[in-house]
Amino acid sequence: EGMPQTLGSTSMFTPCGFSPHLHTSKEDEQGGLIFQDGNLTSASLDALIQHLIPTTDYYPEKAYIFTLLLSSRLFIEPHELLSQVCHKCIEQQRLDDPVLDKARIRKFGPKILQLLTEWTETFPYDFQEKHMIHRIAPCDEAYWKKMNQLLQTLNQKLATLSHGQEGIVKISAAVSDKLVAFKSKPPSIQREILSVCSDPYTLAQQLTHVELERLSHIGPEEFVQAFVHKDPLDGTKTCFSEQKKTSNLEAYVKWFNRLCYLVATEICMPAKKKQRAQVIEFFIDVARECFNIGNFNSLMAIISGMNMSPVSRLKKTWSKVKTAKFFILEHQMDPTGNFYNYRTALRGAAHRSLTAHSNREKIVIPFFSLLIKDIYFLNEGCANRLPNGHVNFEKFLELAKQVGEFITWKQVECPFEQDPNIIHYLHTAPIFTEDGLYLASYESESPENQTEKDRWKSLRSTILGKT
Repeated sequence: EGMPQTLGSTSMFTPCGFSPHLHTSKEDEQGGLIFQDGNLTSASLDALIQHLIPTTDYYPEKAYIFTLLLSSRLFIEPHELLSQVCHKCIEQQRLDDPVLDKARIRKFGPKILQLLTEWTETFPYDFQEKHMIHRIAPCDEAYWKKMNQLLQTLNQKLATLSHGQEGIVKISAAVSDKLVAFKSKPPSIQREILSVCSDPYTLAQQLTHVELERLSHIGPEEFVQAFVHKDPLDGTKTCFSEQKKTSNLEAYVKWFNRLCYLVATEICMPAKKKQRAQVIEFFIDVARECFNIGNFNSLMAIISGMNMSPVSRLKKTWSKVKTAKFFILEHQMDPTGNFYNYRTALRGAAHRSLTAHSNREKIVIPFFSLLIKDIYFLNEGCANRLPNGHVNFEKFLELAKQVGEFITWKQVECPFEQDPNIIHYLHTAPIFTEDGLYLASYESESPENQTEKDRWKSLRSTILGKT
């Protein structure tokens, strides 16, 4: 038996219902699995778990495995699921009989091994605590070897993952509001983006590097973990939203915010109007290039940075900018109609990605906080269980579809060469707080009205210690 192919096949993540097949179990006779037009729509949790378990002549569909492993954590902790799978296997294959049926084990062994392999590849974190995998391994030399190989591969993967997390450049949220005081002094105190990278194409490519690097750490389970609430049928049991399980998600959102503030800081910093206009035009070009690459997350961060009030109030600066390109981009990311334009562009990029010949055309980096919001509303808007206590499998399918598509996108290898100098700057250049941005903005173009004048005065005293 060949080992199963790894997640190259997109099919794993694009479930479209599952065909009913002849595998029946005790649960099915009690109406365990309910199909509609050939698609599985609901079942008891027990029946769903039973349906996950291979036999000598049945193996669950890839898409079913992903859907169940992803969504079942709304009801049951992964190690508990694994333990149930083990128990059911032992029972079903009579693995605790003193005399084992060798022939049956040889047929069943590779199948359970394949299931565990797919599980460890997609959700390695489920195996952080060592489990009872050994319980399944029957007395078969070759089979033991493969099982140990699987565990070794898994251990290496977990080690790499935890190492990778430490490897993420720590974002410095350095507050450099005091820099405002240096506006009139030589500019050598603050390096600026244009001295590090003056080519918008290059910067867009480096931003794409950062995005893909950060995305690679987000496991599919984090999307579900982020929204795990109390189990409605058992109000006493709060599900397990531990911090560490969504820390990569949070780090990614922090990166988005940092990029917004970095863009605003770079625009408000220069003392001369002409230079500020030049920085705005530069970022418009970077944003356009991000759009062409399919990097919607950086694109949205850049536009958000330019739309922050300290930047948008610089009327004299903007009058020097050719804004036509900016308005086109802004229109693309317009929130009207639940981000209709963006969603259309995203579908286009997703379609291009499917038929792509090069990694360059495969890149799809969605506007991340909107993706999270969509998944959140999907989770809030549909019940996990139907009135009869069955699991609402249609919801699971939709969840698996949205998360699965994202998993496919995050696995794209970044085709651009990395420039450590630029990437370091993106992560470590000092940025203003909101107050610092307002102060820099007022220092650049004086307040228009009394409210702004009062704010300026109070910022000068709190930040610069001037009266």
